[in-house]
Amino acid sequence: MGRTGRRWRRYGSGCRQRRFRPLHIIEGGLDDPRVVALLQTHVGRARAETARGSAHALDLDALRGPDVTFWSAWEGDQVVGVGALRRLTPDHGEVKSMHTAESARGRGVGSALLRTILVAARAQEVTRLSLETGSWPYFLPARALYARHGFVECGPFGEYREDPNSVFMTREIEPEGPAA
Repeated sequence: MGRTGRRWRRYGSGCRQRRFRPLHIIEGGLDDPRVVALLQTHVGRARAETARGSAHALDLDALRGPDVTFWSAWEGDQVVGVGALRRLTPDHGEVKSMHTAESARGRGVGSALLRTILVAARAQEVTRLSLETGSWPYFLPARALYARHGFVECGPFGEYREDPNSVFMTREIEPEGPAA
């Protein structure tokens, strides 16, 4: 990010540049057809890259559930990422439906969404945040993202069972400090 708040990305040999709009993350968006399309891409790709019966993506109805908070990330009028927090117990949450649009990968969208989820989990007094992702090579960037944010591998949690096609990760969340 430069001083002006504009992001630039080089294409090809660097002779063309394109300015990206600032990233805005909003709670909700499940009624927007652009968000629905990105979620369909996410579910379709996850199922294509995982063994049959090992994809655990939530459908739209589940994402609208009372135990789920959903966010969409936008650059202007383009949705570039999605993510959700599912409350498992009063102090345990799960990261769900994390996906960055192919065109926006490598620009920090996933990190921004994950930080949003972590802040929301802390505000909801969640002290442990876990996730399930695939074990196949397609999911390596996701696992690296989670590791950069303090997640470590763990055993199955909640209703999950041991599965060679799944990697389970978790991290503790420090409670918010006292108000100043």
